[in-house]
Amino acid sequence: MPNLPDVVLWSIPAFVLLTVIEAVSYRIHPDEDAEGYDAKDAATSISMGLGSLFFDFLWKIPIVLVYDAVYGLTPLRVPVLWWTVPLMLLGQDFFYYWSHRGHHVIRILWACHVVHHSSRKFNLSTALRQPWTSLTGWPFYVPLVALGVHPAALAFCSSTSLVYQFWIHTERIDTMPRWFEAVFNTPSHHRVHHASQGGYLDRNFGGILIVWDRLFGSFVPETERPVYGLTKNITTHNPLRVATHEYVAIAKDVRAARGWRERAGRVFRGPGWEPAPAPAPAPAAAVATAPAVEEPAA
Repeated sequence: MPNLPDVVLWSIPAFVLLTVIEAVSYRIHPDEDAEGYDAKDAATSISMGLGSLFFDFLWKIPIVLVYDAVYGLTPLRVPVLWWTVPLMLLGQDFFYYWSHRGHHVIRILWACHVVHHSSRKFNLSTALRQPWTSLTGWPFYVPLVALGVHPAALAFCSSTSLVYQFWIHTERIDTMPRWFEAVFNTPSHHRVHHASQGGYLDRNFGGILIVWDRLFGSFVPETERPVYGLTKNITTHNPLRVATHEYVAIAKDVRAARGWRERAGRVFRGPGWEPAPAPAPAPAAAVATAPAVEEPAA
């Protein structure tokens, strides 16, 4: 297995430089139609990104053990060649789409991913706002490993996807050429994904390619200015609370739930799921009383 670079680590200097350039550009040329930067918000995003590097390293240990076990059991092998790497990237992007979609519609997975959506700004620092509980994504890629993709090659593809998605977190780019917008994920498509208004919710899940959204009915073009953040925004800049607030909310809901069916729904149904209200008690049936009939006198 050839050594493949950790493209995320190699890209960190570019992440920092481009974020600084974008922040300075807002100082020089403010845009009243863009969210721009907020110092506390950007600091929180950067803190989340730095923390994710540490926690991702910890989570890799059990994930690699599982992937290695699956890879050892499958007789299939995909060699790392110049023409197989694009195919592996394509496969990773396909399963990333379903992982991303799943993290929006299953609440326990959303508790991880909500971190990335918790900023009401949309800029390059937002791309660095990564979760600390990314252990939730590994099951979606087991099929690739079972098909013979080496775990190290999968890690390379996942890192490449993450690096690609950095530049699409910006309002400084309006739209790309039409052919590019038709195939690839772009800032315009991703602004929709980060929006909180109804028509934009849970749309445009693609990583590198937007074609999956077009194929599976989750694509929406950008037609109105997005409102970023959550449907119920958080007000904290504390990284620990940002990382854990939805898990805390789930625990509270489970504790207050009435029965195991509701507890399961609070964990595995959608983030906005509510149990059906208990049926109102039926009104007591009115008892008709017949008027008394007097007996005729004898």
